[in-house]
Amino acid sequence: MKLAKQLIQEHNESFLADHKKQFDFIAGNTSDVKEVIQKLVDFQVAVPSWALGSGGTRFGRFPAGGEPRNLEEKIEDVGLLHALNQSSGAISLHIPWDIPKDAQSIKTLAAMHGLKFDAVNSNTFQDQQDQALSYKFGSLQHVDKAVRQQAIDHNIEVIRHGIDLGSKSLTVWLADGSCFPGQLNFRKTFQRTLESLQSIYAALPGDWKMFIEYKAFEPNFYSMTVGDWGQSYLYASKLGPKAFTLVDLGHHLPNANIEQIVSLLLMENKLAGFHFNDSKYGDDDLTVGSINPYQLFLIFNELVEGMDARGMNHANDLGWMIDASHNVKDPLEDLLQSVEAILIAYAQALLVNKKELKAAQDANDVVKAQEVLQAAYRTDVRPLIAEARLRAGGALQPLQIFRNLKVREQLIKERGKKTVATGL
Repeated sequence: MKLAKQLIQEHNESFLADHKKQFDFIAGNTSDVKEVIQKLVDFQVAVPSWALGSGGTRFGRFPAGGEPRNLEEKIEDVGLLHALNQSSGAISLHIPWDIPKDAQSIKTLAAMHGLKFDAVNSNTFQDQQDQALSYKFGSLQHVDKAVRQQAIDHNIEVIRHGIDLGSKSLTVWLADGSCFPGQLNFRKTFQRTLESLQSIYAALPGDWKMFIEYKAFEPNFYSMTVGDWGQSYLYASKLGPKAFTLVDLGHHLPNANIEQIVSLLLMENKLAGFHFNDSKYGDDDLTVGSINPYQLFLIFNELVEGMDARGMNHANDLGWMIDASHNVKDPLEDLLQSVEAILIAYAQALLVNKKELKAAQDANDVVKAQEVLQAAYRTDVRPLIAEARLRAGGALQPLQIFRNLKVREQLIKERGKKTVATGL
């Protein structure tokens, strides 16, 4: 299914008068409003191929109906999102869930929808059909060299698929670890994992990056081989300049100061980018901004400050991707909400009065520093984001238009009620 631009334009007409009033108000109170809007236009958030179907838990999964049945339909769904918000211009593939049968035709289809290919993701956290050796006791860390080589070969295969599609980065997330004390020798486990990662790193093209993701717990509950940002940073530092730490917002212990982690990784030029989601208790993979939007704003405040300090391009120098599980929501509606939440936090961070904040920090004026941050956070920046979408050719109200056009109902008619997409 592809949305005609004319349909979006017709729906925009019904929202245009109200939008103009709201935009004129905030534009009159925003310095450098043209620059802010251009940054919002340029900012793109990749959608993962595994998030286009309903998520689930270990207890059950309840498909939404009309879920994409293959990679081509997943690309079409991301194209729908991008047509509406003009901020979802990339798709991130998970191998082997989404192996392109014909890379050139897949690239052509993606280009038709205005999409590029973001990081490719390997999978050594579950056994695949006809797989020779099991990852039950780990992959890149495994005591058996043959299992480690199998996992290395898979990652190199993923790189080859990425090259064919025009991707420039590989994301490695390891479920490796232990469930009980004494199960592993920590030192030898680290060394084996590092040696395996070095073999994968050696296969990277010169202009590629390796993203090393970490997670505090699950599926192993005594130790994780890459359990926190320090361990990931240690691997990345030992591997070389093409290796970076990837931050998933849900992969931390409760109350972790993620914004401080982000600031330090950025300062050390070891921040790869983000898997955006939200959480209440652990790795809940909830809709971005649904639980703690202030934390998301604080993270973006550190990002904007740190990227500007290094002269980085906000849109291109880090990787931006959603990683969420939509257990009870329409996946496409959830993704529209998530992209909107990311843009809101980014726009609010762009509005922080940096001169006033620095002056307050230098004077140890704690109250003033808080007021400066919260003044930006409490600003309703949605008209700025809507204006950016409008200028880029998208919808003023993406979620409303999605519902008005009955997109899910049309997808169910095309694909059926019982289709289940590969993924979470």
